[in-house]
Amino acid sequence: MANITIYTDGSALGNPGPGGYGAILLSGTHRKEISGGFRLTTNNRMELMAAIAALQEIKGTSHDIVLISDSKYLVDAFNAHWTQGWVKRNWKNVKNPDLWKALIALAEHHRMQWTWIKGHTMHPENERCDFLAKEAASKTELPEDQGYIAIKEANID
Repeated sequence: MANITIYTDGSALGNPGPGGYGAILLSGTHRKEISGGFRLTTNNRMELMAAIAALQEIKGTSHDIVLISDSKYLVDAFNAHWTQGWVKRNWKNVKNPDLWKALIALAEHHRMQWTWIKGHTMHPENERCDFLAKEAASKTELPEDQGYIAIKEANID
């Protein structure tokens, strides 16, 4: 049984376009909601950022964590062991390697369970994360997604 449950979602208003992420962290009676956004990014990058931002909130290591996402891209990368292949191939032909590397580094310090949930099915936490992500993407004065800019400048996306 997990001692921390995390729900995540990412959104881009246009793809690429302004993007946002939202996450809910639950542990016992504690609940924390986080969100953020970028001026120009993609939906997949925001799905990854939601997981990264949530894991960055966790103090210490060796927690049992269930991360629940409606992103098959995120969940399958771990459950189908895509990430292991990407590392072995030295990240060749992998989109968003900057975020994958950051996420793997954060996740390796915990006992992770990656769970997919169908999106937009009125699951309260998933709907809340979707709201947080879209709200963040809609804000003005969003920062640049430096990783997305670097990928675009290198023309490797």
